[in-house]
Amino acid sequence: MRALRLALRTLAREWRSGELGVLLLALIVAVAALTGVGFLVSRISAAVALQASTVLAADIRLGSPQPLSDAYFAEAARRGLRSSHSTNLLSVVFNGDAGQLTNLAAVTAGYPLRGRVLVAGEPFARGAPARGIPAPGQAWPDSKLLAAIGGRVGSQLSIGTASLTVTQVLISRPDQSGTFAELAPNLLMNAADLPSTHLIQPGSRVSYGGLFAGERTRIDDFKAWLTAHKGPGERLRDITEASPQIRNAVQRAGRFLSLASLVSVLLCAIAVAMAARAYVRRHLDTVALLKTLGATRSFTLTVSVLQLLALALAALASGAALGFLAQEWLLRTIRGLLAVTELPAPSLTPLAIGFVTTIAVLAGFALPPLLQLARVPALRVLRRDLGPPPLVVLLAFGPAVSVVLLLIYWVVPDARLFGYFTAALVVFVLALTLAGLALVALAGRLRGRVGVAWRFGVANLSRRRAESVVQLVAFGTGIMALLLLSILRDDLNGDWQRTLPPNLPNYFFINIPPAVREDFVRFLAAQGARTTRVLPMIRGRLTAINGRPVEALRPGHGGEEGFATREQNLTWTSELGPDNRIIAGRWWTAEDFGKPLVSLATEFQEALGVEVGDRLTFDIAGEPLEARVASIRKVKWDTFQPNFFIVFAPGVLEGAAGTYLTSAYFAPGAARSLAQLARRFPSVSIFDIDELLAQVRSVLDKAALAVEIVFMFTLFAGLTVLLAAVQSSRDERRYESAMLRTLGASRATVVQGVLAEFATLGSLAGLLAAVGATVGAYFLTTHWLELRYAPELMPWAEGVVGGALLVAAGGWLATRSVVNQPPLTTLRA
Repeated sequence: MRALRLALRTLAREWRSGELGVLLLALIVAVAALTGVGFLVSRISAAVALQASTVLAADIRLGSPQPLSDAYFAEAARRGLRSSHSTNLLSVVFNGDAGQLTNLAAVTAGYPLRGRVLVAGEPFARGAPARGIPAPGQAWPDSKLLAAIGGRVGSQLSIGTASLTVTQVLISRPDQSGTFAELAPNLLMNAADLPSTHLIQPGSRVSYGGLFAGERTRIDDFKAWLTAHKGPGERLRDITEASPQIRNAVQRAGRFLSLASLVSVLLCAIAVAMAARAYVRRHLDTVALLKTLGATRSFTLTVSVLQLLALALAALASGAALGFLAQEWLLRTIRGLLAVTELPAPSLTPLAIGFVTTIAVLAGFALPPLLQLARVPALRVLRRDLGPPPLVVLLAFGPAVSVVLLLIYWVVPDARLFGYFTAALVVFVLALTLAGLALVALAGRLRGRVGVAWRFGVANLSRRRAESVVQLVAFGTGIMALLLLSILRDDLNGDWQRTLPPNLPNYFFINIPPAVREDFVRFLAAQGARTTRVLPMIRGRLTAINGRPVEALRPGHGGEEGFATREQNLTWTSELGPDNRIIAGRWWTAEDFGKPLVSLATEFQEALGVEVGDRLTFDIAGEPLEARVASIRKVKWDTFQPNFFIVFAPGVLEGAAGTYLTSAYFAPGAARSLAQLARRFPSVSIFDIDELLAQVRSVLDKAALAVEIVFMFTLFAGLTVLLAAVQSSRDERRYESAMLRTLGASRATVVQGVLAEFATLGSLAGLLAAVGATVGAYFLTTHWLELRYAPELMPWAEGVVGGALLVAAGGWLATRSVVNQPPLTTLRA
């Protein structure tokens, strides 16, 4: 209790004197960086779960070819869950004499439980959220259906023996299939109208769905109950099946942001170590005096540890609040990337992580100097030259290294990635350190060729070489991260501007009959559309690889079950597409016509582990066909041109019945042309990707800006290193300023010298950052993103000038009180 009272009393006094400000600031920035990213990732992960639910229009969906038992819905209501029915079947819908095979979805009130239905007042228009579902007697057909049968809002559609009025045009619904396998148009209707249609007869193919949504824990319990009670033939799906790719992408992005925040934490740890050493130097006399009054080593150490714990609690509260505000800012920045209107509340896990990180940083970087402080001899009261005995190397650096490795392993638990990241970090720090030493030495040689103020500033850098190099590494890291992101974003945007021109295909046309292919292409040309290549397409299923059934293979392709055994789209062509590149094997020639050769996209090849020369057996329309892998292709899928995983040589599949597909660019306002096309070619399915392109163009900017905001923490961490360095040399700087003023230097000259020192430091850090960012951008652009790298001079100017201005401003604010202090006050102290 006595140690606690003394710790709190001295802590308050030292806080008022500014002794612990830098230490607390460094901890706050570290906690804010980790908790901010933690809050962000936890909320986005929860939001992605909700977003994945929209694929099902519910949290869980029970499907069956037979009507579902009412007991399921009664149990859901008893558990406080929301529920809805969905009945799907295929039927021909008529508008007068014009008919079209249509996918009917009859739903009950409450649909959809997740996501939203979009409707419009005319076909192919931009949709708006619907209010509820169609009323009894009403129907919402999609644009394709209306165009095919010549309908419009107000038309009377015949569905079985019922007649329904069109009141809205269906633009999209959450559980609408996005695959090319279900190409029929869609119509949404009220389930109350289904009996009057008399469409469901014995032997009819009908899919019944039970939709359920509610709190996560209740849904999990209900899912377990359904699993135990569902009947044969009933399939239960939940959000874990809905969107694994999105969820994996969020996990990777979260890990990347955590690594970005970890860089900030490591820089803050350097500031903590520097501030702790300055604290120790200033408290040698205090501890020696306490020992003369009877204090033991354990008592003085306990006082210091209690002060650290108090700082940790204060840093956790302030840093967590700052981190929460930062993630709110980030969420506003990336608004629009998530298809949910309200994000779930953040979890408390980031707070625990922030507290553990604070304790770890203090234990690794501040405790060793405090252990040294506790060993100062009482004789120092009489002999000021006495100090504490030096720590052994293991005790001095072991805790810090251990904490760094533990933090890295916490973010990157994979052993291989942990090794790569740790090795890269060591190489990066060593390279920056060596470059910093060289630049500081070079600056010292040039100081005789500049004015008085600059000579004074550069001399300070040379005298405090170790501190200068540490600051160079800290600021160089922060500035380099921001420059690297800026270069990559510019390269990505530039590449997209090159590869996604304004007339990029924005519509896909599937299921074009061979008999009308030429007429279809001519019609597109007459409407002013720019058409890409037209390729044939048939369906087939891979059955064996080198004679071994594919059922014996592990599922591949990102964990999707059945990728090897499900039906694939197959094509044939004599010409290699401009967006395809052969990376193994060779493309066929005219002499290969009719030979059973096949070319695979890298995604398919990697998923199945096949190589050039392997034999693949396909089932096409019930007939087996064996082909040899002739080549592996790298495909640029983002060109939105027809491309396939599997391409056969010409002369092999021509006898099989199939259709054609193509893509084309339509200028804005082409709704009338598309309606005419749909009426003239009713069997052709139209897929609008214009909105997708707009989203793709905006995602890059929003995502890059969000990452830049996270990396702003590295700059704040660099500023804490600067403040810690200034604080550690504050007494020396105060004495230098007083001596210069006493020897006749004006206050303006001293101020100019300080600005010159930090401007030089910032420009050198910016120069290092520009070099590192340019090299990093080159390798990432050419080897990872596979884009063309275009070197620019602007990042160099931004790094040098921006670094000089930023560090000069920060250094001036940190040393202002020292420079402004009267010389007489300093010399009398």
